[in-house]
Amino acid sequence: MKLLRTTFALVLAMISCTAFASILVKSGEKIAFLGDSITQAGWDNPKGYVHLVVEGLAANGVNVEAVPAGISGHKSNDMLGRLERDVTSKKPNWMTLSCGVNDVWHGANGVSLPDYKKNITAILDKAAAAKVRVVVTTATVIKEDLNSPENVKLAPYNAFLRALASQRRAPLADLNAMFQARIKAANQPGKNVFTSDGVHMNPEGDKIMASGILKAFGLDQMQMKKAEDKWAGK
Repeated sequence: MKLLRTTFALVLAMISCTAFASILVKSGEKIAFLGDSITQAGWDNPKGYVHLVVEGLAANGVNVEAVPAGISGHKSNDMLGRLERDVTSKKPNWMTLSCGVNDVWHGANGVSLPDYKKNITAILDKAAAAKVRVVVTTATVIKEDLNSPENVKLAPYNAFLRALASQRRAPLADLNAMFQARIKAANQPGKNVFTSDGVHMNPEGDKIMASGILKAFGLDQMQMKKAEDKWAGK
């Protein structure tokens, strides 16, 4: 019986270690969050997605330091221009890249798809040179009407991000696909269910973003449940 209990304990320990090893980011590491106003709010709001990511990792025994790098209104060219100042000089181990909404939403003052591709590729190149691993996130929705002209225009930007993440073997958080699925499931046309204004996150939108990023970091279903319980104060 004693041997059986010992064997069982060893099996549980192996399962626990395997689950923990599946999380890409490790305790003591720094994660920079590069983005626009969505990311800025994700840090400024104590319940924003940046804090939820940090809390979700902590719930699974991974304690990290966040490096906030979101600035309202910024596009891919802006983020490329301040990458060294706001990200690589801070020497993070990881960076999440959330970029694309303003490149499209700003219309004539936005960034064309060819220039966007150049800017994003340069951001990933510079991050790699600084030994910063990148989690690529697809750009979230522009209005919760998935057929809006802005969302239609955004689609090839996100297609590029998916292809680039695959090419670079970078973790991908396909946030746009997650929002599309949730908006379709909610089936409340004309209402903002996950955003405050069609673009910026409400509490449910922040949870979607955090969930996508945590899954990109490798959290499985059981680990996500721990994160969600932490968010709920359990």
